[in-house]
Amino acid sequence: MSRPDLSHLAVPGARIAVRATPRASRDRIEAANGELRVYVTAPPDKGKANTAIRTLLARAIGVPKTRLRLVSGALSREKVFVLEPD
Repeated sequence: MSRPDLSHLAVPGARIAVRATPRASRDRIEAANGELRVYVTAPPDKGKANTAIRTLLARAIGVPKTRLRLVSGALSREKVFVLEPD
């Protein structure tokens, strides 16, 4: 699993925009040109991909997944998460 160090995003209230790709061959995050692309093996069925994205992103940032809240893009490839305060 490829995870870049995204600990610099661990600021309460930070808005984290990602481009999601479900049903990928493996779970990974790519950070290039100021854009985050998250690939997960989970299908986009009943929120499974959203859950997998949130878990992978939380690990890369170094925070519990409960602190990440999906605020837009639940049914889209373009998603925005907000890091909640402790």
